Amino acid sequence: MSRYLVVGAGGMLGQDLRSALSGRQVSALTHADLDVTDLAAVRAAVAGHDVVINASAYTKVDDAETHEDEAYAVNAIGPQNLAIAAAENGARLVQISTDYVFGGSATAPYAEHTPPAPISAYGRTKAEGERLSWAAHPTGTYIVRTAWTYGAGGPNFAKTMLRLAASHDTVSVVTDQLGQPTWTADLARQIVELLDSEAPAGIYHATNAGEASWFEFTKEIFRVVGLDPDRVTPTTSAQFVRPAPRPDYSVLGHEEWARVGLSPMRNWRAALSAAQSAGVFDDAGGAGA
Repeated sequence: MSRYLVVGAGGMLGQDLRSALSGRQVSALTHADLDVTDLAAVRAAVAGHDVVINASAYTKVDDAETHEDEAYAVNAIGPQNLAIAAAENGARLVQISTDYVFGGSATAPYAEHTPPAPISAYGRTKAEGERLSWAAHPTGTYIVRTAWTYGAGGPNFAKTMLRLAASHDTVSVVTDQLGQPTWTADLARQIVELLDSEAPAGIYHATNAGEASWFEFTKEIFRVVGLDPDRVTPTTSAQFVRPAPRPDYSVLGHEEWARVGLSPMRNWRAALSAAQSAGVFDDAGGAGA
């Protein structure tokens, strides 16, 4: 039986990975348990495992603009260390990456083989994490890019919108950024299915299917929890200038799943409804109000 190590197990995806791997031999390490920038500590943690899933990351996108060295240590050196240790142990590594490795100038979904062209410090560090982990362990590294994640186990955009709904009559959300809302429970199950299939190492895009603007996503969030979607009003990113630039278009293509004989993830609207039924938003202010 394979022995799994989940790194970043305290985060939103990490918690759902632990659920998706229920009944298997799993070691779960949080940020407090393992400093991924410490190669000796990483080697000790990886020893004895057959699969390593790296769900740890520096995800403060705006802060990364002025703390890129700190982000690089976690997002680039950390994956490299895990890949080195995985290669030494003959283990497979799943490196979670992001749509932010792309610049957002495309008009059609990004294919898995599209060269990264990040426009933010966060995107640069995640792209380096891809490059370094692959270079250290090319026969056993699975780069899984995802985007716009939400789930029960942590703060996220969907919960933020519902908290705002509890104290505001309306919320203004941008219409000019397109992506793919992705439920971390679906993502975790897809990663486990990928590993169980013995598919080859490579790059895979794991997002719920379809596409939406943040505005469309928020209206659907309101609808599924029983709030009036008309309380969501449109605006543009020009009205919400932030330190880090965001991709205008970060829809990811899913061609690799067919190539390895697996189905891509379901549509984001179906996933959102399922997440609501599963109680993902029960602790978010405004739900059902």
